Amino acid sequence: MHDGSGALMLTDDHRAWGFTTSTGLGFTHHTIVDAHFDACRDAYLGLLGQAGIRPGAHVLDAGCGGGDFLPWLADLVGPEGRVSAVDLAEENAALAAERLAEWSPICPVDIRRADLLELPFADATFDAVWCANTVQYLNDSELALALRELRRVVRPGGTIAVKDLDAHLITARPTDPYLFADFFRAAVRTPGYAAQLLRTRDLHRHLKAAGLTEVRQQAVLIEHFSPLTPQARAFYAPTCARLAEQALALGLSEEWRRFADPDAADHPLDGPDGYISEGNVLAVGTVPGERELRAPVARSAGEEHI
Repeated sequence: MHDGSGALMLTDDHRAWGFTTSTGLGFTHHTIVDAHFDACRDAYLGLLGQAGIRPGAHVLDAGCGGGDFLPWLADLVGPEGRVSAVDLAEENAALAAERLAEWSPICPVDIRRADLLELPFADATFDAVWCANTVQYLNDSELALALRELRRVVRPGGTIAVKDLDAHLITARPTDPYLFADFFRAAVRTPGYAAQLLRTRDLHRHLKAAGLTEVRQQAVLIEHFSPLTPQARAFYAPTCARLAEQALALGLSEEWRRFADPDAADHPLDGPDGYISEGNVLAVGTVPGERELRAPVARSAGEEHI
């Protein structure tokens, strides 16, 4: 997996976004990944519950980061199931393995460093895949290859569930309501990470192009209101500061200076009307072929078969 050169403001597109791991990919360091998970835990786990992962399954966490989803995946598959996990960053895989001893999962869990573009598993190894906040780092060609790899390692009738951030729904208050939209409109003019953050609503199309069937997709709006929880502020304030750095370098609105210092006494998110939101999309498809009978998966409001 390459690091996506063709930058917004620096030679290395992903590094310009900050919080990199040894992979050079932005926003992949476990500190920011963990903070994001903690800020959005309820919404994330709600989407995980809609992924169709059943008790007794062998599931792959594809892009596990520091392992935030692993205890919850283990609970879903239960003592008769099994969880495997991979991450591109060696240090993330090592951290997830270190944390494993503290979690005492109820089923076997194995973790290794691996690339989604060349998974070290035999065909039809898994019953399901959970891939969260990972495909945003892949360009369109890499996404197609990764989905083919995920399809290869999942048995016929198995499930592939992809969850990721939809940057169209990022906004904050009190500030110009188009501040974030204008940033992404400017940033997306150069191929790379920004464009991939805006591609998420099209995941259903990419799953179908990979040959998956029964594709369904749902989008959720995740909102945080003043006073922000400590977890939400710990993630969004420094993240907004990174965006402000890039926005100002791109010559965008001076309004971004209000977000430039995450510790500012008058930070917009700390005021009585402080608010920030983001979108998340869950797209789920089935690997075609002979399949076992499966219990129907409950569908929530806003979920749509496509």
